[in-house]
Amino acid sequence: MRALSIFALALLPVFAGPVAAVAADSPDSAAPVAAAGEAVQPLAEQSVDALFATLAAGGDAAEGAEREIQRRWAASGSDTVDLLMQWAQEAVARQDIGTALSYLDSVVLLRPDYIEGWNTRAALHVMRDEYGKAISDLERVIRLEPRHFVALTGLGMMLQQLGRDKDGLAMLERALSLDPRLGESLGKTVEQLRRQVDGVPI
Repeated sequence: MRALSIFALALLPVFAGPVAAVAADSPDSAAPVAAAGEAVQPLAEQSVDALFATLAAGGDAAEGAEREIQRRWAASGSDTVDLLMQWAQEAVARQDIGTALSYLDSVVLLRPDYIEGWNTRAALHVMRDEYGKAISDLERVIRLEPRHFVALTGLGMMLQQLGRDKDGLAMLERALSLDPRLGESLGKTVEQLRRQVDGVPI
């Protein structure tokens, strides 16, 4: 399932989340674009709901809103969890996926509400062809944050690869409704799935 391997690789930058979150916390990291004379609240000061509204609306500020949302997801609020995530990252760099998973197991035990622990563990399960475990972890992410467009995308791709086209399409459409920027990478896949689900020859 090559598409699932690509999905897993796409999630690996999540490991750098705690470090990147600190680096991206500067005022210039995700500055919104405003029309002349219009005051705009810095993205770092906006609520998550406001960020999702900006993301869904598209436009110049959408990319910054997307980054800020992901920065907040990556922030664990725990030095211990951040260290475990760092160790997991180092294990993946050594291609020691088993050790990385053991660190992530500790992450989700210590902080079961930390969505990126589950999300990252799902990516590693995909790399080991453990699709049932990956789906379970992604479903946990979505229960914790129903707007997690990365997890929705991954789950949608996985369900589609497993022949559950209708369910996969529903997940991908939800992801696109939250983050229209995903259309660049998902547009063709979603259109093909719609035709398959509707019984229209491709």
